[in-house]
Amino acid sequence: MSRTTARLAVVIGATGGVGAALVSALIAHDAYDRVICLSRGSTPAVDLEKPDSLSGAADWLVNQPGEIRLVIDATGFLHDAKFSPERSLRDLDPAHLHKAFAINAVGPALLMRHILPLLPRKGRAVFATLSARVGSIGDNRLGGWHAYRASKSALNQFVRGAAIELSRKRPEAICVALHPGTVDTRLSAPFSKSGLDVRPAGEAASDILRVIEALSVDQSGGFFDHKGEPVPY
Repeated sequence: MSRTTARLAVVIGATGGVGAALVSALIAHDAYDRVICLSRGSTPAVDLEKPDSLSGAADWLVNQPGEIRLVIDATGFLHDAKFSPERSLRDLDPAHLHKAFAINAVGPALLMRHILPLLPRKGRAVFATLSARVGSIGDNRLGGWHAYRASKSALNQFVRGAAIELSRKRPEAICVALHPGTVDTRLSAPFSKSGLDVRPAGEAASDILRVIEALSVDQSGGFFDHKGEPVPY
């Protein structure tokens, strides 16, 4: 590609199911001169539970040749060997809540703090973070999954606030939360038999990029699903 300034795309959480699919889709799409993959195992490493790694990654990114035109935060935490989604308030556990908020809300908020100032002051640039429909307060009719729901709700609020600040110095930039649908990854595997519409990671990645491409500046701060439809906060 012949461009005066290289266009950079950054995927954070690039080794996860959706993250890896996004990297492949971005490379195949050929709209960017370089796709930068960051994760806990990359150099520099990005670990949302280690704030210093986020500032360190930003310091590294600022020295990369080119302009960052797209950042996708594909990180997230739903369950692990110790914690699973709660069925009711009786199951609330402080350590579970702390971990969910650290990875689903505080970590992405700090990413925005460090990375949004690296976006070009002129021209279109997008920061998108993966949220979840269950994080919608207006759409919650089942209860349960308290740590995941509340942490994703907090993420949506961070996105809204960050978008307002972003518009003051980078009026053409966009900051959004996206719901990728239920994707066939380790995150959703334990729940794939519950009648959910589980989609392949490659399909989800293509949908995410399609939604991002169609976003307009007046949609910055919004929360959208994989079809580009608004999701209530």
